[in-house]
Parts: sequence; structure tokens; C-alpha cells
Amino acid sequence: MKYIVVLGDGMADEPIDEIGGKTPLEYAKTPAMDSIAPKAELGLAHTIPEGMKPGSDTANLAVLGYDPKKYYTGRSPLEALSIGVPMKDTDIAIRCNIVTVSDDELPYEEKTIIDHSSSEISTEDAAVLMEAVQKELNSDIYKFYLGTSYRHLTIWDKGQVVELTPPHDVLGRVIGEYLPADEKLREMMKKSYDILNNHPLNVERAKKGLNKANSIWFWGAGTRPALDSFESKYGKKGAMISAVDLLKGIAVGAEMHNIEVEGADGTLETNWEGKADAAVKALLEDNFDFVYIHMEAPDEMGHQGSLERKIKAIEYLDSRVLDTVIKKMDASGEDYRLLLMPDHPTPIACRTHTSNPVPYILYDSRVDKNASWLYNEADAVKSGNVVELGYTLMSKLLETV
Repeated sequence: MKYIVVLGDGMADEPIDEIGGKTPLEYAKTPAMDSIAPKAELGLAHTIPEGMKPGSDTANLAVLGYDPKKYYTGRSPLEALSIGVPMKDTDIAIRCNIVTVSDDELPYEEKTIIDHSSSEISTEDAAVLMEAVQKELNSDIYKFYLGTSYRHLTIWDKGQVVELTPPHDVLGRVIGEYLPADEKLREMMKKSYDILNNHPLNVERAKKGLNKANSIWFWGAGTRPALDSFESKYGKKGAMISAVDLLKGIAVGAEMHNIEVEGADGTLETNWEGKADAAVKALLEDNFDFVYIHMEAPDEMGHQGSLERKIKAIEYLDSRVLDTVIKKMDASGEDYRLLLMPDHPTPIACRTHTSNPVPYILYDSRVDKNASWLYNEADAVKSGNVVELGYTLMSKLLETV
């Protein structure tokens, strides 16, 4: 038996008048999902524990079978594991996004945050800008590290876990009230604008119609994580396929194997087929029992507030990942169980994460039943199935309960 999770990050949403009161998941053309949903268990899962913030960190830990209330120590420490940054017990890791704030004559505190991803900046461009940041801001206390795309890392020696606001939560707002209370962190963010706004690379980006990557933004502070090994916890040899440092870091912490896929970048133009092919190869040729296929694009399109592109991301996930996996697994004759779900909603209307429960389908290739439902939020509600503790879904998938 093989086990698969197909995770559409932020895929769930709310009904939208523009598409007839449907959600993007209802509206999108998803024949692969439609083919397995009537044969599967459908329901809603609560992936965000009460009192915790709706982040991809807590939610993906839950989907992977780790109780966030027990295992979560912050987002950035997980990304530090992925980047390979060693952390002392006294270190604090902080996410350091490169964002776009308004390019105007207003004081830094009165600027508006335009884009949390700086036009989905490439890692190559980000490396040039982070080098400038490192040159000016690195010290014995604060060290800056290059990550992927707009997602980077700061290690604060003998720091504190301070309250910090995610940039995607305040898009379009004046930033003053959302800046860190810590004076040094706030000062470095302000200085980063002076370093980056007129950097030659940003001047060129602006000429090309791209958003300037003209400020760092701190958030997601936390301490060194300690996850149990996935294999020792569940008895399955697991692999992770993701373009995102957060998911790679979770995999490192859980002692899973990270599979790198060329061209996988977390955007709408990611190598969808490459991820699907890599998953099937891991299961059928490389002796893995379990594979987690993480697709970032629906979440990014939700943050951008782009309905058209979010629908396209869902359709790509269906036709270029799920369909490929199902057909190749069926052709192999290998029995398999598949869990399809988002980690959390990222509704177009608010452009950030919410804590609402998400729809899931749990499919078993050995089971042939014929329900009337399709895979979407409305039918998941009608099913009456509710998993209150989202982290228990992994045990259901792996048949360890």
C-alpha cells in the first residue's frame, strides 16, 4: 500500500458573486477531482487549533499529523532547518520577507505595503538584494540568510519571541501600526528601504514593470523546533515535494526525504508535471511508502486577490498533478490511498489566511462506492463529516487508527 497527500495550499475560499456565488473550487474545471470524489470519504477538517493563528506552518504540521499545540515553535525555525542554518537554544529565527512598499516621499511609517512577494521575485534577484542587506545589516547579534524567492531568514542571537505581523495580512494598508515594537527590528526595516529602493536592480525591475523589492519585513519569530521522526511516529518512509522552505524545513525536522524538482518555484508557472512524476517515482521506484505533494500556487493567487489565477491554479493542480498521479498509480496496479485537501483557506476577498475548516477527500483505490458528491466546500458541509482535530487525518490516511 502507498500513501499520498496532494496539498493545494490556500485552495479553499468563500462564495464569490462574480462566479455565481460559487467558490473557486466549485467553479474550476476539475475532472480528476470529480472522478474520485464520489468514491471517497468527503468532509471538513479543522487544521487550525483554537487560539492559534491560521498559518501554513501550523496547518501543514496538522495535515502531516503533528499536533500544532504540541510541536509548533514558530514558522521561521522550520525554514532555518530547510536552509541549513544551525540554531542554538538561545537563537530566535525570524522570517525576513523582501516586500514592496510604496515608493513615495512619505516617511517610512506612512508608506503602504503593496506586495508581500515583490512580483514573485526570483531567488536570483533576491540574492543580489539580500547581499546588499547583509553587507549593511549583518552584525554579531543579527545574521541574514538567503532563502527562496521573497522568503528569507534572520537569526537573532539571544533574542526574544516578539509579536510580529505577517505582511500578507496588511496588504494595501499603511504600515506604521504594524511595524515591530522592538526598536532595533523596526530600525533595520526602515534602513532596508534606504538600502534597497534605489538599488540598481530595483531600478531595472521598475523599468520592466515589476514591483520594487524595496524593504525587508520581519515576522514569524520562533525557537529551535523539535519534531518526532515521521517514520518512527507512523512507521512509513516519507518524502516531501515542495518549492517552499517552510515545507522543506518541516520535512527536515521530521526526518523525511526532500525531493528537489527542477523548475518547481511555488508560482503559477511551477513545474506541475515534474512534481507529479517525482511523486510517482518515489513511490513506485524508490521504495517510499508516503509522499506529500505541496502546491503553493493557489495560496499565492489568493494573496494576490486574483480570482482568475486562483481558478487556473486549481485547474492546473487537477489536470497536471492529481490526474497524472491517479493515472500512473492506477496503471501500476499498486494499491494506494490519497488525501486531497488545502491546509487553510486563503479567500480572494480578504487576501489572507482564515481559520475556517477545509474540505478533504480521502480516497482508497481498493474501494468502489458511488456517492453523489463532488469535491468542494459546499458538498463537504453537506456530507456531515467533520474532523475536529485535523492532525488526526494522517492516522486515518495511514490506517493506523
